Amino acid sequence: MPDPEDTHACETCGATVSVADARRSEPFGDLDPNTWQTLNCPHCGDRLATVFVGDE
Repeated sequence: MPDPEDTHACETCGATVSVADARRSEPFGDLDPNTWQTLNCPHCGDRLATVFVGDE
């Protein structure tokens, strides 16, 4: 079972999505896309979270 910190629940379709399975896109607003990414549900495309990736 994945670590709960590495999963996100989609409020639209109810899926539990691991960070590895989420689709990544550039964040909205003035956030640097090299430092921040938006995680999207691979099932319905809804936004799950915006995460810091600057130290990857």
